[in-house]
Amino acid sequence: MHEGRILLAQLMDWLPRYEFDKCVRQYQGNHWVKNFSCWDQFLAMAFAQLTYRESLRDIETCLRALRPKLYHAGIRATISRSTIADANETRDWKIFRDFAQVLITTARKMYAGEPFDLQLDQTTYVLDSTTIDLCLSLFPWARFRKHKAAIKLHTLMDLCGCLPTLVIITPGKVHDVNILDQLIFEPGAFYVMDRAYLDFARLYHIHMSSAFFVTRAKKRFIHQRLYSHPVNRKTGVQCDQTITVQGFLSKEKYPEKLRRIRYLDSETGNRLIFLTNNFQLPALTIAQLYHYRWRIELFFKWIKQHLRIKAFFGTSENAVKTQIWIAISVYVLVAIVKKSLKLNQSLYTILQILSVSLFEKTPILQALSQPDCIFDMENPENALKQMDLFDY
Repeated sequence: MHEGRILLAQLMDWLPRYEFDKCVRQYQGNHWVKNFSCWDQFLAMAFAQLTYRESLRDIETCLRALRPKLYHAGIRATISRSTIADANETRDWKIFRDFAQVLITTARKMYAGEPFDLQLDQTTYVLDSTTIDLCLSLFPWARFRKHKAAIKLHTLMDLCGCLPTLVIITPGKVHDVNILDQLIFEPGAFYVMDRAYLDFARLYHIHMSSAFFVTRAKKRFIHQRLYSHPVNRKTGVQCDQTITVQGFLSKEKYPEKLRRIRYLDSETGNRLIFLTNNFQLPALTIAQLYHYRWRIELFFKWIKQHLRIKAFFGTSENAVKTQIWIAISVYVLVAIVKKSLKLNQSLYTILQILSVSLFEKTPILQALSQPDCIFDMENPENALKQMDLFDY
């Protein structure tokens, strides 16, 4: 029998404690704190994410049942739901945002060599948002519509490794296109977006930043064709044109030439029209770039299914953002562990194993290297339906 450290403590070894403490000092998170430190708060909330806890009372009950093991897990304070609630309400959520960015930076370096189907030299980002519905009476600060509240997770994801590089949390009424004003565009990189981000002034800013964009045109897009380039219609590309934007205001906002590509999707029969400021890549590659935008949709579905970001333990803006950023930290932490230990299991499988073995004294590599289990013995094909963001 292994007599070493419990699994939760081994998992947290991948967290850079020095960087966490630096974030805490920057926002004075432990100022006047005697017992329940920011680290204790992070561990308790991470425990809730990893074990699918549903409420503060649920967290309190489970952790108190494991009281003899808490010290060995790194939790030094006595756990109570009021203490966790107060910490989530009062301690600046930016502590956990900055720490999540540290983990994201680490993970991106680890996944930098991941193969990408299109073999582009440039970094490719996908920008999109997902909406999380809330109760207006409980979350009045997140007003969305007259009788509805919601928040949006605006996410910039690197297609190499499918890791979120930037997450901006706003009330639901903030339009997606406004997020472009908060981004710093990387020269030479591609930014793939849907029609919600079609704003010619902002697209021109991307162009002037020496970056490239790929987006879809709206139905009543007025333009003038300057040149038509030869295409192979068998690939699905119907036309490849160099155009200028028409309309006084639109032309004033984007005075440069654009590239217009019409593509026929053979699977759905849909005709898609793409706009880009890149004139070097083949038209088919541009169409394929937009096709890979679906990976961010998988990311949103995955975190909503497997992390606690739809039901919240507090109702204030600070508590909601704290919970979301700790959930993102847990997601990136599991991705780092998967890469470090060279595991073949999906993130879903790893989370399932951790959820039932966090306080076992088992070497983490041994615990996570077990053969894939069959989730439904009567319908084993259901196991193949689990989404895996890292295996394509």
